Amino acid sequence: MAPKESSTFVTEVDTSYLESLMGYNARRAALAIIESFLRHMAVYELRPVDFSVLSLITHNPGITSRQLCSALSILPPNLVGMINALEKRELIARRPHPHDRRATGLHLTEAGQKLMRDAEHTASELEAQATGRLSATERKTLMRLLQKIYIKAK
Repeated sequence: MAPKESSTFVTEVDTSYLESLMGYNARRAALAIIESFLRHMAVYELRPVDFSVLSLITHNPGITSRQLCSALSILPPNLVGMINALEKRELIARRPHPHDRRATGLHLTEAGQKLMRDAEHTASELEAQATGRLSATERKTLMRLLQKIYIKAK
């Protein structure tokens, strides 16, 4: 037997169930931030993953590809092309690792340092705008709680 057709129409969408799900809320918040991030980082020609890689190199000069993969949960084959592209843009340079002849350390070039000073400043401004309705304490608490979800206990 066919289901009976209803003549009612939705006038107000009920999102209460979705709003009770952590993943839904986290994704909606991430999408709001990422949309702004993509718009503002276009001037630097940086995607979120490029920014993350360059930021780790900025704050960890000499970091290896293996360490980048581990820190960002990136598969090595996916990182290779990214590193090559950043090197081609003359933002990073490879240098021999001082303790491991098989490894190379990644370093920012002068152009990379300038780009990242500007890009990180922009990212900080975007974060402040995105979380502007939160108090400093709420921002800190939210960051800590989110990290409890994805950072494994040591």
